[in-house]
Amino acid sequence: MSEMNDFEWEENKKLLEAEIAEFNKEKEEIKALIGNIGGKSYSHRDNLINFLFLGLILSMFIIEITTHWLPSFISLEISVLLVSIKIIWMIHSQHKYNHFIFWILNTIEFRVNDVGKKVQRMEKMIKEMDSSKS
Repeated sequence: MSEMNDFEWEENKKLLEAEIAEFNKEKEEIKALIGNIGGKSYSHRDNLINFLFLGLILSMFIIEITTHWLPSFISLEISVLLVSIKIIWMIHSQHKYNHFIFWILNTIEFRVNDVGKKVQRMEKMIKEMDSSKS
């Protein structure tokens, strides 16, 4: 009977080591995903849009001061519209980021709860094995 328990113990140990390896692999994948948020491609696109809006607003300002091409109120309204569009775009980007982070955290919580249940089961099995050895 002792050999059977030792055999089960070794199998459980191997299963636990495999789960730990899988957990570490998933942890690295999550770190990579989170690292991609705000990465170079996103930063480049963000900078491009910022420069585009800044260029449009500055050009409207310079054209208005130098040529009076449009009435003052119309150019001011266009500039306010461009700033409003930029703010809406920033809110949308932040919403996407928050949704992604929520999804990641929800997934992590699910996995932690799953691992916690498995650890409790294993502790129960160890206590049963210890009590049967005594």
